[in-house]
Amino acid sequence: MAVTTEIVRSQLQLVFENGQDEKGKTVFRTKSFNNIKMTATKDQLYRVATAMAPLQQRLLYAVERNDNSILVDL
Repeated sequence: MAVTTEIVRSQLQLVFENGQDEKGKTVFRTKSFNNIKMTATKDQLYRVATAMAPLQQRLLYAVERNDNSILVDL
């Protein structure tokens, strides 16, 4: 049985530093952008994220792409 994956949804997340908690541990906040084109490359998404970062109030910590896939039996 051959199984493959098919991406059905993609999301871009920008992770920002949001200060520190009472123990001094860094707190993070995310902004999510849904319905990202599944054909978008990692370079394209990173360029978009870094272009949007200066428009935000907080410091950009990380850029994440979350893909949801289904498993398909061939």
